[in-house]
Amino acid sequence: MVLRSLIFGALVVLSLGAGAADVQPVKLLPVDEAAGDATWTRFRARLIEALQKHDRKFIDGIIDRGVRNISDLNGVGEFRKLWELDNPASPLWSELPKVLFLGSVQVKQEKVSEVCAPYVYFKWPSNAPDDTNAAVIAREALLQARPSFASPALQTLSFDLIAVADWEVADEGKDNKQLWVAVKTPAGRGYLPQEQVRSPLEYRACFVKRDAGWRLSGLEVGE
Repeated sequence: MVLRSLIFGALVVLSLGAGAADVQPVKLLPVDEAAGDATWTRFRARLIEALQKHDRKFIDGIIDRGVRNISDLNGVGEFRKLWELDNPASPLWSELPKVLFLGSVQVKQEKVSEVCAPYVYFKWPSNAPDDTNAAVIAREALLQARPSFASPALQTLSFDLIAVADWEVADEGKDNKQLWVAVKTPAGRGYLPQEQVRSPLEYRACFVKRDAGWRLSGLEVGE
């Protein structure tokens, strides 16, 4: 994945020093601060359905006029240009659902309050070790000795912060399309399924509640 390769290059070079095994792991527990807002949960469910169906009309209707983009230009026109909504292969159809399936946080902007997801970027711990660049987003994820579910499990990780050495490793099985992430922990090097790991610098989305309903106010990446 090109994005994750760029993220890896932009983050701190990994180095686990002597005595790391004695360090207590720092965790990033999941949150979903907007879960109690019924209007949000209904909107999120409808948006996920629209993304699954590649429903451009619905997506066009929820883009906020001043939407923040991954480029230097904001606005609806730039959003449409960047994401190519007429293209069935647009990464929007796959990347935005990944964001929405993770928990949300309430973020106060200058004039409005937004609901943003995923929580990983917004709740990244201030005491995160310098050599960590990702979070496990699953409970009791098995760290495998090799990139294969058939390999021995080295340890169990639950919402730990980890150091990623390689964001995309192919499965040992030639016919298996599962992708893995090579990580370093105090217990040593191992592999986690790609879908169980998230960088804080991956895509994040924010939504604002207008008089006409929820609107996508930002879809950004990086710092």
